[in-house]
Amino acid sequence: MNLLFLTQQGGFLGPFAWVMGIILDAIYKFVGLFGIHNIALCIILFTFVTRMLMLPLTIKQQKSAKLSSKMNPELTKIQAKYKGKKDQESMRRQQMEMQEVYDKYGTSPMGGCLPLLISLPIMFALYRVIYAVPAYINDVGDLYYTVANHIQSIDGYANLITTFISEHAIAVSTAGFSEIANGVIDPKHLVDIFSKFNSSQWDAFTSLSQVQNILPDISSTVDEIIHVNAFFGNLNILDNAGYTFPGILIPILAAGSQLLQGKLMSSNNNTAADIDNPAAQSMKTMNTVMPLVSGVFCMFLPIGVGLYWVAGSVFQIVQQLLINRYMDKVDIDEMIEKNVAKSAKKKEKYGIATGNKMAEVAKTTTKSIAANASQTSNKQVKNNVSSNYKKGELSYDAGSIASIANILKNKDSDKGDN
Repeated sequence: MNLLFLTQQGGFLGPFAWVMGIILDAIYKFVGLFGIHNIALCIILFTFVTRMLMLPLTIKQQKSAKLSSKMNPELTKIQAKYKGKKDQESMRRQQMEMQEVYDKYGTSPMGGCLPLLISLPIMFALYRVIYAVPAYINDVGDLYYTVANHIQSIDGYANLITTFISEHAIAVSTAGFSEIANGVIDPKHLVDIFSKFNSSQWDAFTSLSQVQNILPDISSTVDEIIHVNAFFGNLNILDNAGYTFPGILIPILAAGSQLLQGKLMSSNNNTAADIDNPAAQSMKTMNTVMPLVSGVFCMFLPIGVGLYWVAGSVFQIVQQLLINRYMDKVDIDEMIEKNVAKSAKKKEKYGIATGNKMAEVAKTTTKSIAANASQTSNKQVKNNVSSNYKKGELSYDAGSIASIANILKNKDSDKGDN
């Protein structure tokens, strides 16, 4: 079977989307064993599986947040100490003092960002899989492919398709229309187009006179496509949520669940010092504003995307409640001790000196430089006075006070002449 590889996500996100697609396809086949063929249910289960796979990263990020809440008061004091000082020396000292705090807790400025940076490609790949379900679920892809093959039997089908998507403002990639002048569209790109059709667009398309001629061949397949995309009555996961009931429930649930999720995430890490911490206050603002923005976006996005957001937030809330209970039992001092030991071992492996060791090395180096300079200076003086000094008819014993005095006197006179 030649299945839609062209519609899959490429580039950097390609491998991530491919793995997510395998998981979604396996879930669809699993629920199919019970006679259930519904992508909305698969998205919910898919969200649960992917959230569980990312659980170790989530726990690591929460530990880092808890550590930051312990560390932030010290960092805030350092920032207040050097507030308004923009000279190079002050900035260098501030950087050194802040690094000492990070070393003290066995972490780094990027410690809390790393889990997030790792999870971002996974999250973006999830969106691409949901937007291109037929490319990743084989059975669903077969349904669309069947319709595409029959549509190609219509004379002038290419112009028919391009006119229809233009009239209905269906956003699709134009990569498959390179041969449109010859009246040809690749079947895989036809699937890309049909995968964007919602229920009303399918009704409009099958009502076209040209399509009516082959309707008996594709009617049952189109009905099955609509069925697998169905959600909550007459809604379709490709429909926009809109402002009316029941679609409006998706944006409301998306915003509400994300607000609760953000509150739970921050409740276990808030400290009094966070009031004066700009980063903490910015995060608090984002936890309030972003859910509201997501709710607005959900009104204009396919219900499938909103459903993913809602399911993700609900699972994250349950997950966060369990993580908070776990984090309450975590000994912060023991965690710091382990972090410091781990960080020291890693830096020792690469020969990096930090903290007190760095200070000791600096002191040793300074002493060595001073000692070497002193030895060099003594040698030069000894070399200068190692032989008898003679000027005119007078001669002095080597190393005598008189010889040294005359050397210095001679240097002063030479400078005066210059």
